[in-house]
Amino acid sequence: MTEQEQKQLGNTLWGIADQLRGAMNADDFRDYMLSFLFLRYLSDNYEAAAKKELGTDYPKLTATDRRAPLAVWYAANPKDTAEFEKQMRRKTHYVIQPEYLWGSIAEMARTQDKELLHTLQNGFDYIENESFSSTFGGLFSEINLNSDKLGKNYEARNAKLCTIIKAIAEGLEKFSTDRDTLGDAYEYLIGQFAAGSGKKAGEFYTPQQISSILSGIVTLDSQEPATGIKPHLASVFDFACGSGSLLLNVRHRMGPRGIGKIVGQEKNITTYNLARMNMLLHGVKDSEFEIYHGDTLLNEWDWLRETNPAKSPKFDAVVANPPFSYRWEPSAALGEDMRFKSYGLAPKSAADFAFLLHGFHYLKQDGVMAIILPHGVLFRGGAEERIRTKLLKDGNIDTVIGLPANLFFSTGIPVCILVLKKCKKPDDVLFINAAEHFEKGKRQNKLLPGHIEKIIDTYQFRKEEARYARRVTMEEIEANGYNLNISRYVSTAQAEEEIDLAAVHAELVALDRKIETATQRHNGFLRELGLPLLPSVERA
Repeated sequence: MTEQEQKQLGNTLWGIADQLRGAMNADDFRDYMLSFLFLRYLSDNYEAAAKKELGTDYPKLTATDRRAPLAVWYAANPKDTAEFEKQMRRKTHYVIQPEYLWGSIAEMARTQDKELLHTLQNGFDYIENESFSSTFGGLFSEINLNSDKLGKNYEARNAKLCTIIKAIAEGLEKFSTDRDTLGDAYEYLIGQFAAGSGKKAGEFYTPQQISSILSGIVTLDSQEPATGIKPHLASVFDFACGSGSLLLNVRHRMGPRGIGKIVGQEKNITTYNLARMNMLLHGVKDSEFEIYHGDTLLNEWDWLRETNPAKSPKFDAVVANPPFSYRWEPSAALGEDMRFKSYGLAPKSAADFAFLLHGFHYLKQDGVMAIILPHGVLFRGGAEERIRTKLLKDGNIDTVIGLPANLFFSTGIPVCILVLKKCKKPDDVLFINAAEHFEKGKRQNKLLPGHIEKIIDTYQFRKEEARYARRVTMEEIEANGYNLNISRYVSTAQAEEEIDLAAVHAELVALDRKIETATQRHNGFLRELGLPLLPSVERA
């Protein structure tokens, strides 16, 4: 599918969402819309695998026969279905019974079947509890098909679902919907819903342009084509992964087989479910990723709390866009936590450094971490100054990148990217001030591909450029009290043009003489005409 067709599909689906949600909150309707798109993906993927498994036994139906081919096969081969499902679990890792496939559900919607709601709920329950391994339990837990937002009673809710699903099915029929296309459509809709969610958008979405910078930075060391070795990351970790778009951006950079394991953590249950669906929709197998539902700051994931250094998980790349200046209530026990013990706790008013230290703790010795944070972390005092100073003295802060304002849906403030390494070689910090490199938009400013490439290229080769990038020695940073305010080191202000006072004085004297000469000549004409003369110019 071409880029234009992908955009048309996204616009078609968004148009359906915008038209049909009615009075429903956009965040609520998002969950229905994306879940139905996910069911379509699961069904397509499963039916394609079933067709391959059954070969010539796969039913060939006429164009007018609206039955699901698998339903026909199940009815004709009741004794073979158990063995067939066993094979499908082995090959695709899941099973969807014929009545729960998207084609069957869409046909019920087309005919306004009164049992659609019941069938859809049973289908969701089946996928959660019987179709997948326990890893996928609760995948549709936030989709309430009995919500009053869909209708006041069963009949009204069923009719609303029929309308929504019928519209989605008809919209998708106009396009080739392979796996990549559905994944792109899913990502597009997440972005569109984020645009309409205001401050809530920050909970689940990192704009693609910023994701591209972070993913570009953490994958650079893994991409060495000159060696002839295929680029590879053993693991990548996002501890505040939202809908998973940042992790998927890293995977896109590395290629489908370029990452051994994708690991994410998310506190919000709805967003956690979106992330798991997003992974599958982009063709990431359930064995290739692990998303955990839990509080990062409390380190609720037992697997991460391993105290044996030899067994403690570490990652090649860590990326994150955590909540900005999140208020938290750290307990006294957290002061002894392995993540914070050497640095101290971040203040209650802003957990920015708590998030940073969490990710940094799980970074490999030769790994790279890129995290988006508000500018306050660069210069605020107190506990944050102590943490920042230790990171700098230990040589862990590699690069500070300042981005333009108004790039996010959730806030208009400018943000920065901190790049951290445990084994940093240069004894300086690279500052990149990209605050004025953007294209102004109606609602949000945009980073164009050229802006993104310039940032990554400057980072990779540690280039210096007037009013854009500079390598600053640790001695200078120390002299500035370990303050990392970007404008202190790289000012974007244009220097005023130097004025040559002697030249200006000479020019003024010459002008005076010209005026005096012109006045005398003019007065000569006035005398001949008998008119009053012009006074001479008095000078100090």
